[in-house]
Parts: sequence; structure tokens; C-alpha cells
Amino acid sequence: MPITSVTKQPEKLSLTVVADFPVPRKRLWDAWADPRQLERFWGPPFAPATFTHHDFRTGGRAEYYLSGPNGEKWADSWQFTAVNPIDSFEVLDGDDNADAENMPTSMTFTFEATPTGSRLVHVTRFSSVEAMEKTIPGMEEGFRAAMPQLDALLEA
Repeated sequence: MPITSVTKQPEKLSLTVVADFPVPRKRLWDAWADPRQLERFWGPPFAPATFTHHDFRTGGRAEYYLSGPNGEKWADSWQFTAVNPIDSFEVLDGDDNADAENMPTSMTFTFEATPTGSRLVHVTRFSSVEAMEKTIPGMEEGFRAAMPQLDALLEA
């Protein structure tokens, strides 16, 4: 299992997920930079993502939707506020979502080299403790389902 820790910090309005992978940092970065690879793991197996736009640069935007098992579709987007190739990227999240007040406000993805490969540190920030409490159970379940998909993609 690639996830090595999940830390909820209500005092900081954040959730931090750390995952380790046995591949070089550039390979891990490339999986996030390529929307066709990103589709293979962003979203749990029961609600896969389809990226319709992915302008992966500071000031760029990504647009995607998750498809549910009964034909549901949930749209979302990211506004890239910082992209530092191979090191990190930051996004503002969720302006397309009708339930935006209960969604994360921003996310930071950091890529680190480790002795055995690479590490992803993903920090999600929320607007309130209430938004955290409402969102984290499903988000954590989604991460736990999605990260093994990323692990499998990286092994291929």
C-alpha cells in the first residue's frame, strides 16, 4: 500500500496524505503532468476521472469529471496557482461544484526523492472545520482507493 500516513489537522484546516512509490521522482511527476495517466488514478475505481482540459502551468486550468457507477457525473476543476516542475504544484479547487462551500479550497502536491524512490505529500486545505468533517471521510476513502491505482500505473 503506497499510503504511509494520513494526518488530519483541524487546527490547520488541513488533511495531509503521504504516499511512497518505488520509482524516480520524475516518473511520479509525469503521472500527474499527463492527463491520460492522471485519469487512470485520480478518482477511485468506482468513480473514474475524465480530464477534458489540462493546462498544467502556473495560471493554467484543469477540468474533469468523475463518473459514478449509475451514470452520475460530478464536475470539478483546478486552477493551477503554482507549477514547479518535478518539485510541486498547487491548485485552487472546486469552483464548478454546486457544493463548493463543503469542498477543499486548495491542494498542494509535493514530490520528494527518497532512498527507495519517491514520495508524494498531498496537503488539502479547507475553509472550515465543518467542511473538513463533511468531506474528509469520503476523501480519505477515495485516496485509499486511488493511490493503489497510481502504484499500479507506475509499475507498468
